[in-house]
Amino acid sequence: MSRLEKLFLKKNKGILNIYFTAGFPELNTVMPIMEALQSGGADIIELGMPYSDPLADGPVIQQSSQVALANGMDLDNLFLQITNMRKAISIPVILMGYMNPVLQYGFEPFCAKAAASGVDGLILPDLPAHEFETIYAPVIKKYGLDMIFLVSPETSNERVMKLDALSSGFLYAVSSSSITGSSAVYSGFDAYIDRLLSLSLKNPVLVGFGISDKAGFQKATAKTNGGIIGSAFIKALSAGKDVKAATKAFVSSILQ
Repeated sequence: MSRLEKLFLKKNKGILNIYFTAGFPELNTVMPIMEALQSGGADIIELGMPYSDPLADGPVIQQSSQVALANGMDLDNLFLQITNMRKAISIPVILMGYMNPVLQYGFEPFCAKAAASGVDGLILPDLPAHEFETIYAPVIKKYGLDMIFLVSPETSNERVMKLDALSSGFLYAVSSSSITGSSAVYSGFDAYIDRLLSLSLKNPVLVGFGISDKAGFQKATAKTNGGIIGSAFIKALSAGKDVKAATKAFVSSILQ
């Protein structure tokens, strides 16, 4: 049983998944932030692999990627920092990023290194489902990694069910047709979530994009299994001089 399966078996509601960009605000802050997220009460860590053209991300995460790249962060450095993370981190860790740097690294070497480091799953928003099925799924399965697909309010029921079938770990429900950092509260949100849940999906559902505080987290997760927060946490890291203190304060503001 994977760490994600164990988590959802133990805790089915109120799952808090926190995203941050590796190499931000400083090159070597990956492990201190991860340790603070875990001790603060986060359930899942979503570790962003910085990329120069992050299509799904808003200005806050785009800027954090630019800073991380300028700091010298790349996949080699990332894997170096998390090689022994399982000595300190017991909660699930997911790598989120884009196909270009992964393909440059080599897809199978990337999956092998991720699995060896203790990574649990991948979110690759620009990996088409057809290519996943026909090319990459066997490699991901070989290394025991979960693959998480995204759905949005525009995704048809048929497509949702297809992506749910391809996913493992959880299904990522984008809150609205927007980039990260925009508002999760819009007129069709409740109907969208009701539609997703009516499909008897096999995976738990986590809502992402636009959750920035406790009230937003509670609204976005009232009917789903949990929520994903990224941009608001990046802002908190930007404002705090001590990343551990800023991390614990932010997580506390969501959960307390």
